[in-house]
Amino acid sequence: MVLHSVIEMQNYDKAIIVSGDGDYHCLVDYLIKQDKLLHLIIPNRYKYSSLLKKFADKIVFMNNLKEKLEYKKR
Repeated sequence: MVLHSVIEMQNYDKAIIVSGDGDYHCLVDYLIKQDKLLHLIIPNRYKYSSLLKKFADKIVFMNNLKEKLEYKKR
């Protein structure tokens, strides 16, 4: 995913990364420096890599999206 994101960079305006894994720290950092990262969506606000905490202004936690994403019977 990291290599593909960089190779295809000219083909997209902004990226959204969905992960709480610190392995993507370098990719997130690079995309921010290139002004290519819209959001870093972290699935669980209670369990994610501390390496990603420095990107707090780009982080959206899925825990906060539950009401928007959950299925509701009509």
